[in-house]
Amino acid sequence: MRKIILLFFVLFTVSVFSQSEEYSIVVKDIETLLPIENAAVVVLKTKQILLSNKEGKVTFVLNGSSSLEISETDYEKVTLRWGPLKPDLFVVYLKNNKTKLDEIVVSKVNPQKVLQKIVANSADKLASSYRLKVYVREFFKLDNQYSYYNDGLVNFQFSGKPSTTLLVEQNRSYGLLETDVSADLKGYDLNNIMENYADFKYFDPLLEPKAKKEYDFIVKGHPKNKDYYVMIITPLDKAKEAVDNFEIIYDTEKKLIVEFTIDITPQNLDKMEEKSTVNAKNITKSFIKVNYRIDREDYYLLSSNEEIAYNLILKEEVKKIHVRNSFITTNFNRQNFTYSESDVFKDKSLFNKKNKILTNYWDVSGFTATDEEKAIVSSLEFKL
Repeated sequence: MRKIILLFFVLFTVSVFSQSEEYSIVVKDIETLLPIENAAVVVLKTKQILLSNKEGKVTFVLNGSSSLEISETDYEKVTLRWGPLKPDLFVVYLKNNKTKLDEIVVSKVNPQKVLQKIVANSADKLASSYRLKVYVREFFKLDNQYSYYNDGLVNFQFSGKPSTTLLVEQNRSYGLLETDVSADLKGYDLNNIMENYADFKYFDPLLEPKAKKEYDFIVKGHPKNKDYYVMIITPLDKAKEAVDNFEIIYDTEKKLIVEFTIDITPQNLDKMEEKSTVNAKNITKSFIKVNYRIDREDYYLLSSNEEIAYNLILKEEVKKIHVRNSFITTNFNRQNFTYSESDVFKDKSLFNKKNKILTNYWDVSGFTATDEEKAIVSSLEFKL
């Protein structure tokens, strides 16, 4: 009897998995026919979240059928019923949401005060109990050559404060790094970066009283979404230390941040003093873009992209270092997961963690790699 039950279970399992199909969708602008990057595609049956890549593409595996919700800040939201979708490439067109002129908003409230309020409200909304399943990846360049790559499927548990508990489900690392610069190429501190996204640490310089003497604050209506305002913050010419440009998009009614971008223009880089001491870092590029998702009463990190490049001064040479990091939330859940203390990942990054590959998790990670990215990963895997 036990063998019969086991055989039934195996056959049932095979049958279930045989019904699973892989689907690919490309999201495009209906007017320009160009691919739309960072469009959120939610599989309503499983609540899985996917994000379109530079080619506008998402890929996922599903057993059965489900409607899809597709949205992007600049476009009208679309709900795609399952009927026309087939297990091959399917194109979805989004209509540009041109509903408001790019006009300056006149208000009696100082823009810095507005920023303080929306940051406080957004951080307070994020300070609740929930968990995020996140696909994280990092590309490393050394002297203009890709030399290292890692990615992983991880869970962040929030408990009503910025600090998080991190558990790693699967991970992989490929490539080699030189020992004399490995300390600089150990990747981002995953817990620290997630906490920064939760409490908006990046905005600290803007919230201080002296920021009014360093930055120019302008609020405009979002040119493509009537529900949003855009706050543009740029360093004043007389600013001595401020070099970052900020663009913050927020929901005017809910007072929640939906997106922010921080970068340094070439003009501002020229203002930075060149350092020559050993181990000094001269920044050549800095870019951060973070998106949040508002889903009825839920509010959480959707995705992030950070990129930093700098010249590392060594005793006899200069090393060019370039790091690109991405977070993509694939699932949001209000239920806490159970774990033992030994399961908690306490290192800073996935750099030194032994590879743990149970499935091809990167194929259904919520972010579909471009052909160029796949080639980079394959080349580093082969070298290893």
